[in-house]
Amino acid sequence: MQSLEQEVKQLIIDALQLEDITPADIDTDAPLFIEGLGLDSIDALELGVALQKRYGISLSADSEETRRHFKSVSALCALITEHRNK
Repeated sequence: MQSLEQEVKQLIIDALQLEDITPADIDTDAPLFIEGLGLDSIDALELGVALQKRYGISLSADSEETRRHFKSVSALCALITEHRNK
């Protein structure tokens, strides 16, 4: 799972064009929104598009399940793993 975590961190950096941030700067279990990375709703949309393009995952914008998946890098990794195992 370690390599998937690095892949997701790099995807976040690339999709959101986060300058001066490396995958090592992103805490795997830290919140992505408000606290932690401080992402906002526009970032969530861009990240959702990136996940769809890279992994074929479609998420509903306003669902509680989507909020849960976007909680942290580890939650995104769990979503991707679950999607791959279907």
